[in-house]
Amino acid sequence: MVIPASSREYVNVTVTAAPTGTVLTGTAPRFAFLPDTNRGNPGTGDWLTGEWDGSATARVLVGPGGTTTLTRGDWHVWVNIDPPSTENVVRRAGTLTIT
Repeated sequence: MVIPASSREYVNVTVTAAPTGTVLTGTAPRFAFLPDTNRGNPGTGDWLTGEWDGSATARVLVGPGGTTTLTRGDWHVWVNIDPPSTENVVRRAGTLTIT
């Protein structure tokens, strides 16, 4: 996905890694955006709270006045769901380019 730095819009991630029989919308999804040069996993302070837009689409508002504003460059997008079970699912969801 490519977003101009001046734009404010939702970054959407379709979540397919939920444990069987789990209702995802019971807990807010979390997002992390790490610079493309960072090959590690997100740390505790990297996570931002998103919301559900439907039963399997997580989203967070990115851009000026949004949940976070990112500088120009490539960002790894991470999503975390913590359903009411013993699992805590963390996945890299793709790359976001800010131009």
